[in-house]
Amino acid sequence: MAAPMLNVDTNLLDVDKLSYEIFSVLENNFLFGNPPKPKAFDPNSADLSTPLHHMHSSKQFTGKVRILTIDAAGATDGILAANALSHLESSLRRKSGDPNAAISDFFDVVSGSGAGGILAALLFTRGLKEGSTRPMFTAKEALDFLIENRRKIFKPSPDGVLRRVFRPSMAEKEREKLFRKTFGEQLTLRDTLKSVLIPCYDMSSCAPFLFSRADAVEMDGYDFKMMDVCAATSAQPAVEVRSVDGRTKLMAVDGGIAMNNPTAAAITHVLNNKQEFPFCNDVEDLLVVSLGNGESEFGNLSPSGCLRIAGEGASDLVDQAVSMAFGQSRATNYVRVQANGIISKMHGGPQNSNGKNKNKIDMLALTEEMLSQKNVESILFQGKKMVKSTNVEKLEIFSGELIKEQERRKTCILPTVALKQTSSSSPSRTSSATTLSISSSCN
Repeated sequence: MAAPMLNVDTNLLDVDKLSYEIFSVLENNFLFGNPPKPKAFDPNSADLSTPLHHMHSSKQFTGKVRILTIDAAGATDGILAANALSHLESSLRRKSGDPNAAISDFFDVVSGSGAGGILAALLFTRGLKEGSTRPMFTAKEALDFLIENRRKIFKPSPDGVLRRVFRPSMAEKEREKLFRKTFGEQLTLRDTLKSVLIPCYDMSSCAPFLFSRADAVEMDGYDFKMMDVCAATSAQPAVEVRSVDGRTKLMAVDGGIAMNNPTAAAITHVLNNKQEFPFCNDVEDLLVVSLGNGESEFGNLSPSGCLRIAGEGASDLVDQAVSMAFGQSRATNYVRVQANGIISKMHGGPQNSNGKNKNKIDMLALTEEMLSQKNVESILFQGKKMVKSTNVEKLEIFSGELIKEQERRKTCILPTVALKQTSSSSPSRTSSATTLSISSSCN
């Protein structure tokens, strides 16, 4: 059956609506108000009969929730974020003294869209060997994976984004084969090591959908194979994916259409998930690393260009809103790494939009150049400002904060994270995936 024509205005409206809803949550709770600070726990005056989940957070009793978010492909097909993670992992290994330390050891939540979703899956899914408790890829291996396979995953097409959404091709079979070989048939969302959030856009319901480990461990209907999750979040054209029990069916396309920058979604997920993050009450209880993937230049306002501009514009809005939410604490609690400038300008001339002139050596060198640029911080509704530190230096500094948090937890009285374990008897709840699908529907 032929797929329905994509209405650009309607889908841009849906994305704008979702961005507005997420921004409203941040605005109402964190941006322009002064929510009361949680009171420190006083062991001499506390009522010890009070259940633990009623206690407010106190940094001497619990730590901060660490969140990693990764944008969709952008101008670098995810390689900028992958290279940043490789630098970050090297720094963490050096500072911790553990040569086998992994990115997943230092983050509690990961959210990635499109290429970012693939990176999240590679770095936070356990190895294929039965009983493995370590991630299948290191950050350097994930970088090599994207460089080696970017043509299979993000194969350029002269047809543009809109036609690729609905026109199957040989490239789709290559992608499916690649993801099956990488993740196998058996690994699902339940096999991820930490809380994972990966968006796609469901054409059958005209709504964003979040693949969520928290939902997967509670209900088979929200558990999906990792090979299908990666196919869904990077899909062009649309692909049909089903949950492991076959009860949930999605007609999924690129997560970048739904949520190019998933940072706000990850933050709201944590702040509203008291089962797994019982003492996280506001953004001061968070450490967030947000990774972009470069911005492209568009010579015309074609439908595909409009979609990408809308996605990258929404990413900047999310960055500004989150930066404002952190306020003065953003210097130590929030870091955003993004290319400072449009990719074609960095090369001194126009770049083919499908990237045919960029080989893997050029792309790796380009992302190294981006990481050596001065870091840029967002100011809500006031643009951006350049800071003294480079992107690499920012990551180096923030790795120290992650190490401090790791050490702090060794002496914490209360657990910062209570990762939900798989249980067939767990009660169902409305969570990240279901909330987005219910709140965003076609008119």
